[in-house]
Amino acid sequence: MLSTRLHEAINAQINAELWSAYLYLAMSLDAESKGYKGVANWFYVQFQEEQDHARIFMNYLNSRDAKVELLPIDPVPSAWNTVLDMYKQTLEHEKKVTSMINNLAAIANDDRDFASINRLVWFIDEQIEEEESARDMIFTVEAVEGDKYGMYMLDKELATRVYTTASPLAATV
Repeated sequence: MLSTRLHEAINAQINAELWSAYLYLAMSLDAESKGYKGVANWFYVQFQEEQDHARIFMNYLNSRDAKVELLPIDPVPSAWNTVLDMYKQTLEHEKKVTSMINNLAAIANDDRDFASINRLVWFIDEQIEEEESARDMIFTVEAVEGDKYGMYMLDKELATRVYTTASPLAATV
């Protein structure tokens, strides 16, 4: 059985994951409106990933006989000055999410809830990937900044990114 503290924290994390999805959807739409279809695709894949992250937490609560409480999602920004600004905000946001996941792990550790710790290890590893991906995109966009052809080629490359179902969900799909 989950502690009340961990149950509430995971419900808050579900809300945060859905907010993240909403943020990345807004970034995708903003990029597309500016003609960056590849960047829009990159953020749309992020949107799908965040939805899956929320679903993994929902499935976990259900598997532990804990009620999922869906909370209202706060508004997200809808426009960014540049593609680089989008990726910089992405990195800062992912750092915040990492902190939240680490907090969940700390609560599970305090509770000696080994099942929850085990589930959270996947998210801890995922957050390393999320931050690295955002850092890589910042580096890449900075490398082509001011070069219209370079940005055009990067945008075409980003259009090829495809979504892969998160491994904790792959067996259930």
